[in-house]
Amino acid sequence: MNRILSNTRGDRWIWLIVILLSAISLLAVYSAIGTLAYKRGVGAESILMKHLAMIIGGIALMYISHKLDYRYYRGISKLLMIITLPLLVYTLVFGSHVNDASRWIAIPGTGLSFQTSDLAKLALITYLARTLSLKQENIKDVKQSFIPIMGAVCLVFILIALANLSTALMLFGVSILLLIIGRISIKQIAITCLAGGILLAGVVFLGPRHKTYVSRIHSFMHPEMANPDKSFQSDHAKIAIATGGIFGKGVGKSDEINYLPEAYSDEIYAIIVEEYGLFGGVVLIGIYLFLLYRCIKIVTKAPKAFGALLAAGLSFSLTIQAFANMAVAVGLGPVTGIPLPFVSMGGTSILFTSVAFGIILSVSKDNDEPKKVIVGEIREVAIAP
Repeated sequence: MNRILSNTRGDRWIWLIVILLSAISLLAVYSAIGTLAYKRGVGAESILMKHLAMIIGGIALMYISHKLDYRYYRGISKLLMIITLPLLVYTLVFGSHVNDASRWIAIPGTGLSFQTSDLAKLALITYLARTLSLKQENIKDVKQSFIPIMGAVCLVFILIALANLSTALMLFGVSILLLIIGRISIKQIAITCLAGGILLAGVVFLGPRHKTYVSRIHSFMHPEMANPDKSFQSDHAKIAIATGGIFGKGVGKSDEINYLPEAYSDEIYAIIVEEYGLFGGVVLIGIYLFLLYRCIKIVTKAPKAFGALLAAGLSFSLTIQAFANMAVAVGLGPVTGIPLPFVSMGGTSILFTSVAFGIILSVSKDNDEPKKVIVGEIREVAIAP
């Protein structure tokens, strides 16, 4: 045990958060997969074991990622973008279709599939962190700095939004936050937001899933006029939360798992509140808020611009996704396909989330290590002027 602890570096609170989320995930998923196991004709334990294997694999990836110097990710950021953009196009054309959305690519010989948008998050955030940190001296230059940054943000946004609007909007929001931190001018940020708004309008009203998007927005804005079939998922999520009470019905005693679609994934927060009550729901919110707090401390302590931007982008991505998932469950947003990070049964999404945790820990590890002054070292330009 001491050997393991000595080899795990970085913020120990984040390690504890990952362990807590893993335990919550195993309990919640085991409660929520009864109907899924029945449909597949297998035991719930076999599905749980696969989920456990993903969690263990994710923690292993997180360990490997945190052992790497975070500057390594700056070196591969361009390569990640070069790989990601064709994959996003391939997914739109040839990807697996589920619920009229083409979001997944099958991994040959494994029986697994992954959402290319998960890879796109890592690619775009690392690319923006690298570009913003390198361009600080001429950050106001339109040709050298703004156009490459705006082009990357808008291109990734439109390629994801055509099949997965909610993820695209979250990633766009994270990108704007990074532009603000990276000292992009307000005028240029406004132009980027305007371009994003035009692309958003085109996707919602002219895109291949425009009927689905318009229907979800209409059901959310006018629930009294919504088709019961369209509001079925959100209605049963609200029932699960309303019947949970203060301390819940108890572990494994959820009634809504028999009715709620994607109870083990998109709507797992509703099942957690039903079984653990308002108390359990607030505790989970507190865990994600504490995660954001620890990440902000890492960002403020980072001596290099790239490390600060990288940790900020990944932490914003994780926490915004978490609160977006919980907001949908309680009826504060239209239905989306966003999983709860490191809690939902999401297959390979757990692996990508784990890599994000590992990179944040790598930045934290660098903050904690004693710095050696090297004569002639070129100092990286800080974010602040």
